[in-house]
Amino acid sequence: MTSVIVGATARPYRSDTMIEYRIHGRGGQGSVAAAYLLASAAFEAGHTCQAFPSFGAERRGAPVTAFVRIDNQPIHLRSQVRTPDFLIVQDDTLLLDRGITDGLKPGGAMIVNSRRSDEDVAEAFSCRTKCIPATELALDYIGRPIPNTALLAAFLTMTGHLPVDALAAALKGRFKGAVLEKNLALVDAVAGMVPAGAWKESEDA
Repeated sequence: MTSVIVGATARPYRSDTMIEYRIHGRGGQGSVAAAYLLASAAFEAGHTCQAFPSFGAERRGAPVTAFVRIDNQPIHLRSQVRTPDFLIVQDDTLLLDRGITDGLKPGGAMIVNSRRSDEDVAEAFSCRTKCIPATELALDYIGRPIPNTALLAAFLTMTGHLPVDALAAALKGRFKGAVLEKNLALVDAVAGMVPAGAWKESEDA
């Protein structure tokens, strides 16, 4: 198992608790890249972070799971994320597996690459849900059916866990030239499509 673990001087973003994310996708959709981008965005924002994948059959289209942890202090866990606070689902055919939300913490939520209604999926899985047509948006903006940038932009806009600018900084560390500009345009577009702060926990609660 390979992993990326980085840290920096932390700034509070949600009390003093670690937040864990689980990303579900299929081979070729950029699920592992999504995990590394989310962790890199956390690092850019001054947090400690960890990201690593779990592979089954290593072939295009096979289910892939990746994990991310973000905290304001050193992270010592090395296990897979079994009780995530949030899920990112990169392919809605994975919703055929009713166990995809196994371990999701009470009050958790998932964002799904889908044209299905939020209410339909939320009712089926009994959790807060936001669906966006991330593959279509990716094709429109970057010309490739890779949904990860759109999903991360929507997710960070809704949760407020990290500034969307931190995602832009992470993308700048990964891409250059026209590919970078297209991804940044996609981030800006998606950030304007979803309700900002809709899943943001209150710091005073």
